[in-house]
Amino acid sequence: MSISGIINTNVSALNTLNALNGTQGSLNTYLQQLSTGKSINGPQDNPAGYAIAQRFQTQINGLNQAISNGNQGVSLVQTATGAIQNQTSLLQQIRTTAVQAANASNTTQDRQALQGVVSQLLAQVQTIATQTQFNGQNILDGTFAGAAFQVGANSNQIINVSVGNTQSNAMGNYTTTTSGTIYGSSSGAYEMNGYAAGGAFTVSSGAVGAGGAGNFVKGTTLGVSGSVGSAAVTVTSADESAYSLAQSVNQVSAQTGVSASAYTSTAFTVTTTGSISFTLSNGSSGSPTNAVNISATVTDGQSGLSSLVTAINNQAAITGVSASTQTVNGTQELVLTQSQGQNIVIQASSGAATSGLSSGSTAVLQAVNGTTGASIGGTLSSGVGGMLIQGVVQFQSSSSYAIGNASGIGFSSQAASLSGSAIANINVSTAAGAQQAISILDQAINYLNQQNGALGAIQNRIQASVSNDQTTATNLQSAQSVVQDANIAQATSQLTKYQILQQAGISTLAQENALQQSYLKLLP
Repeated sequence: MSISGIINTNVSALNTLNALNGTQGSLNTYLQQLSTGKSINGPQDNPAGYAIAQRFQTQINGLNQAISNGNQGVSLVQTATGAIQNQTSLLQQIRTTAVQAANASNTTQDRQALQGVVSQLLAQVQTIATQTQFNGQNILDGTFAGAAFQVGANSNQIINVSVGNTQSNAMGNYTTTTSGTIYGSSSGAYEMNGYAAGGAFTVSSGAVGAGGAGNFVKGTTLGVSGSVGSAAVTVTSADESAYSLAQSVNQVSAQTGVSASAYTSTAFTVTTTGSISFTLSNGSSGSPTNAVNISATVTDGQSGLSSLVTAINNQAAITGVSASTQTVNGTQELVLTQSQGQNIVIQASSGAATSGLSSGSTAVLQAVNGTTGASIGGTLSSGVGGMLIQGVVQFQSSSSYAIGNASGIGFSSQAASLSGSAIANINVSTAAGAQQAISILDQAINYLNQQNGALGAIQNRIQASVSNDQTTATNLQSAQSVVQDANIAQATSQLTKYQILQQAGISTLAQENALQQSYLKLLP
């Protein structure tokens, strides 16, 4: 359509101006892309792409913060492990001191001095436990439990961390002790409930029982449930030795985290004087092993049992049974000990003289509670063919545990606790205390090793999570770049294009305006 000669409306100029405005808009877009480096600078540029880029940015921001969180978590764990390593070093020193104190060459004064050293080292163990902090939080006193490190960009992407209680009253040997038994082969069973002469174990005295089958219930399946897991142990016979049962428990220790030791020891009063003779062995009254004949002369006075003690100890290499004496409430007592927990079997000697265990006298050996001197049953006298002393089994672990069907082995309780076996209570001022301290410290050191092992694994896990976060953040940034980052080469080319179009549009607009002005020459 031709509109020649019109000066009121310059349509050609308007069309050129519209084209020039479009060119200017595109020119502005590419100038902005080149100045920001992004192809999407707002929702108007690409609404869908803008939303996608923002979601990527949300994840990237979260991951970057999670990386920082994880690094802080690693620092906390390293603080805890460093402090626990120091505690372990202190406990190693205390254990060495306990081994030193257990030696017979030490006097009472020596052991008291060593206890002073132990007390100071224990105080430092407690100080570390209560004063080790990270960002104002105590981390070794048992309060830092169930803590969650946010190691991911989204909710509940956490790693739980718990640091055990390493205070001196929270570490030691969780123990539970079975009941021991004394029973005669023909006149009934006499329970001792595991009394151990010399106080190696602290358990209550028992009452006279019936029958002669021992204190363990044959066929009992013990469920041992510890910090590692659970396993079953079966009692093979009523008169099974404590040593045998402990060995069965130790065979599955790797599955439970619970170990066991055994010990057989009891005290007797010797109620006769003169020549006595009896057979001492292991095994059971029906199937004795390592049997030897013991003959000695018992006299009155403090040295009255020395001949008997010597006779028993001379055969200790065969029987594994040692003898000693102790005086309780003015009465000298004979103490028999089998340190591995094997049964101790005492039987009347066949063909013995008129004196001794085969005589028609009253009780020759009377089992007693060595802490009070009170009789607890278990006599070997006329008409009693023999006596079996069944030892005690002590379950132990650095963590709490439970024993299922414990009544079958004489437990009054199935729950294990530290009780007096925490390192805070160790006392090396006596040889027995030093021996007990060694066992307690072994479990405490094992507990600290478990804590550091667990924390080391957690540290590795956190570091792996941080590494994964870094990799994921990098890949997300790459994906976001594809969506929103400008192609600089393309943007530059387009900028040049629209710059040329702009120049062409301006030149064309000038020509259109000049054409309109030419019509004015026609006016008179």
